Amino acid sequence: MIQALGGQRWLNQQNRYLEGRIAAFYQGKPTGATVRYWQWDTPTAERIDLTEGKKDKHNWTQVFENGHCWEITYRGKNPIPADTCAASNRSRDHSIEVAVRVWMKDPSTILMYEGQSLAGAHLADQVTLLNAENDSITIRVDDGTHLPLSRSWTWRDPVYQDKNEDSEEYADYHVIDGLPTPFTITRTHNGDDTQQRFIFKAAYNVALPPNGFDADAIAARWDRK
Repeated sequence: MIQALGGQRWLNQQNRYLEGRIAAFYQGKPTGATVRYWQWDTPTAERIDLTEGKKDKHNWTQVFENGHCWEITYRGKNPIPADTCAASNRSRDHSIEVAVRVWMKDPSTILMYEGQSLAGAHLADQVTLLNAENDSITIRVDDGTHLPLSRSWTWRDPVYQDKNEDSEEYADYHVIDGLPTPFTITRTHNGDDTQQRFIFKAAYNVALPPNGFDADAIAARWDRK
């Protein structure tokens, strides 16, 4: 899988830029609502600029860094709701990049090959990584291309203690800067679609915006508008 994603070039990437549109779902069905987005991410931080309009105008910004989650608009900087922040942190902690760079380097992590299964219409090899805290990531890799088709992880609701499963599914790969990049990403919660991202543009190792992940600096620029 690592070789299919670009090998050492993929392992050494410093950041990624994505541009596209996000479609929302409710109870597994599309709502018809979409937003345009521009995203920069590094191994430790993520920034998303968004707009509900059709023009390339960034109307609000979300910053996720070191477990903190902020939303910045013309009203200033405010914390993102705790459940949304927790979901974002879980997703980052269970990403394929973290699975390879962190989990697989930990000698206490158990890697289990679980045979082949179907991921959509594709035959996939399924592998689960289990760490010392009994946390896990399951990755399904295309049997032919060896590119990731999905990743999933489970967690317990802190209030009701019921078990939940979140996942991301990847499709429509394009090679960008030598790195295969999925241009369609579908997020699910307990089997229901919650969001789809359609990417128009991608790049790697780009110049980041000045103070790109500094929520206070972004808010200060809004104040001057």
